[in-house]
Amino acid sequence: MVVSMTGFGRGRAESDFFIVNAEVKSVNHRFTEINIRMPRQLLKIEDKIKKKLNQYIRRGRSEVYINIEGAGLITRKLQVDWKLIDEYYQFIEQAKSRYGFEGKVTLQDLLLRADLLHIEENEAGNEELENLVLSATEEAVILLKQMRLAEGAVLKKDLLAIIAQLETHVKELQNYAPEVVQLYKERVLKRMQEFTGGQVDETRLLTEVAVFAEKADINEEITRLTSHLEQFVQTLNEAEPIGRKLDFIVQEMNREVNTIGSKANDAKIAKKAVEMKSLLEKLKEQVQNIE
Repeated sequence: MVVSMTGFGRGRAESDFFIVNAEVKSVNHRFTEINIRMPRQLLKIEDKIKKKLNQYIRRGRSEVYINIEGAGLITRKLQVDWKLIDEYYQFIEQAKSRYGFEGKVTLQDLLLRADLLHIEENEAGNEELENLVLSATEEAVILLKQMRLAEGAVLKKDLLAIIAQLETHVKELQNYAPEVVQLYKERVLKRMQEFTGGQVDETRLLTEVAVFAEKADINEEITRLTSHLEQFVQTLNEAEPIGRKLDFIVQEMNREVNTIGSKANDAKIAKKAVEMKSLLEKLKEQVQNIE
């Protein structure tokens, strides 16, 4: 199955206290990489989020953004240092008695002292919030997977079109390759006749042609290339991630085409090899987008 590595999805989950928005986007990558950005009180469920994504994503770099809204997100608590207040009060009373100061210690005096009492804020991290985060994340990654599948269908269509062009070139090579030896034989025969005044050494001619035929024989390369093309098409329908396998097959096809171009002492075959290498380059670029 052809699945693109590029996609985007957005999910939302809410309760009476929280609203969770999750966004997941993915791009090409050789391996699986997941980066998550979320409030720090949720770091303890980071592994759960990654496991959830791994159910739908097998390859690619994914970025996850989680945003939380709600009055219950932060709890506030008054912290009072009673021991310090006692010491503060005793100091004032002792100072009044020792130096004859007048006045009273009021509640307002204590409220103005930041070291005596302060408000402590704690970020919420309860089970309800964690479930909302996982739910919003799953909704986002499902939508992302749907986009990746849709783009994969378009990629498959393009890949098959390129493969069809390559198959046409291979068939033309199969039909033309035998002519190369015959054309070479005719050229050698003509040169011999020119140099010898029409007399031809048949043994030498056959030897020259046999050596050339062995060096220029591309039948094995054509056979392997045909096999690679068939394997490529078969792989497109496999259920498992196929990106790396397709990339390997393209490398093997490129190797065979390079060999054909170097072995064939013929301008027409050399031109075909260049055209096929151009198609293989397009094929490689598309394959790099596949999971």
